[in-house]
Amino acid sequence: MGPLNGLKVIEMAGLGPGPYCAMLLSDLGAEVLRVDRAVETEPSILPETRYNVTGRGRHSVAVDLKHPEGAGVVLRLAKQADVLIEGYRPGVMERLGLSPEACWQRNPRLIYGRMTGWGQDGPLADAVGHDINYIALTGALHAIGRQGQAPVPPLSLVGDYGGGGSILAIGILAALYEARTSGKGQVVDASIVDGTALLLSSVLGRLAAGSWRDERGANVLDSGSPYYEVYETGDGKFMSVGAIEPKFYRNLLKVLGLNEAELPAQNDRSRWSELKARFAAAFKTRTRDEWDAAFRDVEACVAPVLSLREAPAHPHNRARGTFVEANGALQAAPAPRFSRTPAAIQGPTPNPGQHTRDALEQWGFGAADVEALLAKGAVRAG
Repeated sequence: MGPLNGLKVIEMAGLGPGPYCAMLLSDLGAEVLRVDRAVETEPSILPETRYNVTGRGRHSVAVDLKHPEGAGVVLRLAKQADVLIEGYRPGVMERLGLSPEACWQRNPRLIYGRMTGWGQDGPLADAVGHDINYIALTGALHAIGRQGQAPVPPLSLVGDYGGGGSILAIGILAALYEARTSGKGQVVDASIVDGTALLLSSVLGRLAAGSWRDERGANVLDSGSPYYEVYETGDGKFMSVGAIEPKFYRNLLKVLGLNEAELPAQNDRSRWSELKARFAAAFKTRTRDEWDAAFRDVEACVAPVLSLREAPAHPHNRARGTFVEANGALQAAPAPRFSRTPAAIQGPTPNPGQHTRDALEQWGFGAADVEALLAKGAVRAG
């Protein structure tokens, strides 16, 4: 019953940002139908189905897109859909007979979401790549890491999910809003390169203003400053410090037991390394949990660094329900929160073709049509 209740989405099965986008829409109430391959040509690199949590909340039909009637099945589904999401290389959907124009002939209001790394055009449009390659080309990877050390890959958070799937979801929702008045669908060309560059907006602004150095670990927010850093504690764990504002910085010093008058100025870059050494020595004198208790009621922007297994048990995360146990796997709860139309996990991740019969019938296929397609091998039931 989320805010997208009633929206019908076709997801062409893929990896990474496309499924993440489809998960976001499903959590918000959309009905998502995933079109899986009827015949897998390569071994799956996905985890066991119940742990593949970005696949949650949709049904699956298995279609042989190389079968003479395979494309026709998807086109019939597109006639009933509001959105189609695909993450193939440019030109693949066209070669399959599933171009935007072919879909619009049956449904002119369809929003056609295209998710790629490099975009639908440009010199690298047909090149292979993964998250790390896309963010490398934007400058984001260069900027992440410590001074004098190699860049650090930020999982797939910046590229695939931040600059990719999330930006595609925003684009789809914007196109749906526009279609309310125009009555026309359109292509949403979401590339990870474009989206990651957009995430860099604040950094690029500071770079243009001369307040950001084009090097790792030399700036306020990239581990360069002593007051926006991670410090090891006496038990080998860590505390995060984000005491940028002067009032928070002063509170940080008080809890650490340091006299501001005896220290270099907060923003004297030439002596940041000296300040870091003083902070590091102080944090080593207690355990992480002891520092957490010491800072708990102090406005200093300090928090413990929790492991992936520790985070769900933190009192704040428990109170908010930020993590949930669903369908046999611990996972993040849907976000954001809505006051009237709450988002929800709509179900587990399906096996490929698990709902072929039921889903096709629910999307307008007659039972006899489904059985004929199964007999011909155009679709497969899992």
